[in-house]
Amino acid sequence: MSATADHAEERTNPAAKLGFEPGQVVQEIGYDDDVEQELREGIEAIIGQDLVDEEYDDVADVVLLWFRDEDGDLTDALVDAIGLIDEGGQIWLMTPKTGRDGYIEPSDINEAVQTAGLTQTRSINAGKDWTGSRLATPKAVKSGKR
Repeated sequence: MSATADHAEERTNPAAKLGFEPGQVVQEIGYDDDVEQELREGIEAIIGQDLVDEEYDDVADVVLLWFRDEDGDLTDALVDAIGLIDEGGQIWLMTPKTGRDGYIEPSDINEAVQTAGLTQTRSINAGKDWTGSRLATPKAVKSGKR
């Protein structure tokens, strides 16, 4: 694919900038009718298959975690997500933007990420109502996988 085609895909597919790859297994946690459908569809287009749900019983390459303030304890959710990914896998934490229902203070997110033993490697605008943070396990960070 040419550089021009890559840039065109990034403009038309919001998931293109998130680093998903064909064939990856992406497990989605916290799905509800408020999530960014266009982003979900873009991820599925890139990986070439449907996202797997919370009932998936094998390890995933990536966990897509939609999390709102009222969803419980973020640290617990992150620790649970770590157990769902393959070694070197990553977690995309999606949280509502400032002023949206379910907004979580950045300091609370940072504390939960650190307590869970993860490292935030990137933040993105994940759509009209959501912000995304790519989280990596320490082993993934040390090995250079991002």
